[in-house]
Amino acid sequence: MKVAFVFPGQGSQYVGMGRELYSSFSEAKEVFKRADEALGFPISSLCFEGPEDELNKTVNTQPAVLTVSVACLEVLKVKGGGVPAAVAGHSLGEYTALVAAGSLTFEDAVRLVHKRGRYMQEAVPLGKGGMAAVLGLSAEAVAEVCRKASSEGIVEPVNLNCPCQVVVAGDIAGLKAAELLSKEAGARRFISLPVSAPFHSSLMKPAGERLAMDLAEVVVGDPAIPVVANVSADFVHTGKEVKEALIRQVYSPVRWEESILRLISSGINTFVEVGPGKVLSGLIKKISREVSVYNIEDKDSLEKVLALTGEVG
Repeated sequence: MKVAFVFPGQGSQYVGMGRELYSSFSEAKEVFKRADEALGFPISSLCFEGPEDELNKTVNTQPAVLTVSVACLEVLKVKGGGVPAAVAGHSLGEYTALVAAGSLTFEDAVRLVHKRGRYMQEAVPLGKGGMAAVLGLSAEAVAEVCRKASSEGIVEPVNLNCPCQVVVAGDIAGLKAAELLSKEAGARRFISLPVSAPFHSSLMKPAGERLAMDLAEVVVGDPAIPVVANVSADFVHTGKEVKEALIRQVYSPVRWEESILRLISSGINTFVEVGPGKVLSGLIKKISREVSVYNIEDKDSLEKVLALTGEVG
């Protein structure tokens, strides 16, 4: 068994996430304490108690999901979770993967994603941009839809998640045009997503430039565990490559399907989603039926995975 850990991004958050781990394991409690101290406000209480509308603000969602994922990771380590053969994360989850790989400290990562959330929100005025999931069209067909819709506004494929699920982002005019063209092209559904900005589109370039200045002040080491980056769907080997990938990632598509296929081609046959929700588990099952997929987000799922796999890794 060759195991990769994968870490979720925005959309996986829910009020109450991490609370059971916090109350059951001192290692998880320590992670939440470190996050609260690094950020200067109680992200732990937002995770455990909400309110939901505050937790769903991207400036809070990003450090919250990262903190819960790292808390899961630390508990997994002490429970005999072993060392994965490789790691990857979806969008903000890439920062968690880099913490797991020893490339970023947890404190630096949680501060960076807090700023990243603010920069991404501020890059486009509220209500001027958005995102939508296109179901039932190939990536090539969605790219063609976006090309045609670009005469009306800005719209681009931004999350290439799994076969026949592509997320697009852009301004309101571009998204409206893409919705009509998608349906004409035979899309099953065009679902507007409850997000406040067009993440991973070219409209996020200003956020990438601001993040680059913060990354210049942070030590980013060479990964001790192989990491597949969202922007290249390939392994990054040096701290310099990691920094470049994180900057580009803000305004470039998340190539998730290709990233998973790259991990499989490297010999990975088991994936463990570490952190809140099961979004990535669902995507991976659609990408390949040949691999085993598990998730760990609370005490119950942790014990189930350890019982099924013995020592992971």
